[in-house]
Amino acid sequence: MDIWQGPLPDGRPDTDHVPATMHASEHHALPGFEAVARLAAGALGVPLVALLLTDGSAFWYTPPGLPDALPLDDALLAVCRAAARHGNAELLPDAREDLRFLSAGADSTQAGIGFFACEPVFGLGGQKLGVLLALDRGPHPAPHASAHAALRDAASLAGTGATLRSYLNRTDPATGLPHRSAFFADLRTHLPGDDDTAWIVAIEAAPVARFNALVRAMGHVYADALMRAMAERTQAWMTPDMQLYQVGVSRLAVLPAGRHDALPPARLDELVAMLRVPFDCLGVPLSLQPGVGLLKVEAHELRGGDPLRRVMSASHVAQGSGRGWAVYDHSQDERQRQEFFLVTELAAALSERTELELHYQPRVELASGRCVALEALARWRHPTLGAVSPATFVPLAEQAGLMRALTDWLFDHGLAQLAAWLRDGLDVRLSLNVSSVDLDAMLEARLATAAQRHGVPLNRLELEFTEGTAIHHNELTRDVLVALRHAGVGIAIDDFGIGYSNLDALRRMPATCLKIDQSLVRGLDTRQHDAAIVRAMAALGHDLGFRVVMEGVETASVLAAVRDMGCDEVQGHHIAMPLPAAEVAGWLRAHAARGA
Repeated sequence: MDIWQGPLPDGRPDTDHVPATMHASEHHALPGFEAVARLAAGALGVPLVALLLTDGSAFWYTPPGLPDALPLDDALLAVCRAAARHGNAELLPDAREDLRFLSAGADSTQAGIGFFACEPVFGLGGQKLGVLLALDRGPHPAPHASAHAALRDAASLAGTGATLRSYLNRTDPATGLPHRSAFFADLRTHLPGDDDTAWIVAIEAAPVARFNALVRAMGHVYADALMRAMAERTQAWMTPDMQLYQVGVSRLAVLPAGRHDALPPARLDELVAMLRVPFDCLGVPLSLQPGVGLLKVEAHELRGGDPLRRVMSASHVAQGSGRGWAVYDHSQDERQRQEFFLVTELAAALSERTELELHYQPRVELASGRCVALEALARWRHPTLGAVSPATFVPLAEQAGLMRALTDWLFDHGLAQLAAWLRDGLDVRLSLNVSSVDLDAMLEARLATAAQRHGVPLNRLELEFTEGTAIHHNELTRDVLVALRHAGVGIAIDDFGIGYSNLDALRRMPATCLKIDQSLVRGLDTRQHDAAIVRAMAALGHDLGFRVVMEGVETASVLAAVRDMGCDEVQGHHIAMPLPAAEVAGWLRAHAARGA
């Protein structure tokens, strides 16, 4: 048995491979076609049943076990199309003298048709969709009325299947809305002239990470029901000349037919307000964080462009705004694309390349003038972009799920370098910055594994957490920090003074060091309020048993001001810039020789 479909065959039908001219994402198989064709083939006793649709698609069936199968090759398909081009009902028990079939080839006994039956296929609305053909090489006796009726019934069923296929080609099954392919088809129809323009609207239900978490927690059934509820609210907001589409798992699009002006801001505010009202979906209430994007599309942009991607860029930006909607901004889009490029490049740099390196900034003890620690700072020199700031690539690593890989790289390279310095007799500790992503039950094991691999004692290490990470912790993270302290690792609270400090949590923190943020330290010599705040923080840190480090000591006058505030260590450009690893040993020896 051969069953096949496609716009055009390529020689003998191949039931194992999709022809190059057919794209699975664009063409659905015809529902129920095998049953329809088997009914017609059995009733008329023919070796080939074919369905030719007006959109150019062809479906054919040959019953199994026939010794002399009739393949629908290119030549025969062309003849069938020509013979059935009028789409009328036709029954030819002996078609050998019909000129339409004699023209199939020189040898009519091989390429010609002896029996031909044709029934028009109609859609549910009465529109003609194509024809159903029954063919054989040799002539047949005139079929009984029941056989002819079976062919008509098969054509009727084929029309139902073709209608369903057309529906599937345009419709998302979860919401019943036209899908992305239908959106683009309608948009092209909406912009017939090269100078035509249209405004399109995209709606993002929730940030991708949050929507994925929703699916994990509640399942796809809940997510589908939520999107249907969201579609209903959007349709209640729409006017009759608008069409709604499901263009992604959590994304809708609106195409205002015949509208050439942007929607008024008040109307967009109304849509956002409607979508921000909590949904009661399957008995489970949920508030979304929708984003509505707008884009003006010109007809020429449909040739090779992707307006849907650009309007979704605007909806992504809108999710982070208070108003909840945004018009597409090219410069903002370019920044997002650049960020994506940087994320992919950072992943490659972490696994394959040598663009990342560590620089080390000394921390000096005020009382002795001795360098007691080096803070490892990641640096990235991209081969084409040049130096990429940590302020750019570290947040991107956190957003893209690369932070653990970056931290493991930091552990491995930083501890390898520390081991080399210790072997050379340099008496230093190493401070490593750690993200909130890393603060889990595996952190101690990851650090211990790296330390063992490089032969570094854990008491030579200090981990730095930002104030927000360190203060807003739970019992699990507290247990992790306690375990690190018991292993001898120092714990520093970095950037202290610029967050929302919880003094009770600070009191219970198993930390050893408080690093006051450089933004407060830089103005100590000129701003009295900063000096008062820093002095109070230093006193608080000492009362809680922490060593106090002043970051951002960039001038001699700031250093002089710091000396009167009871801090323990200083760090900043006046002490030393972050140094490449090759320069650290020389700086340490020179600093020790100066005695300050």
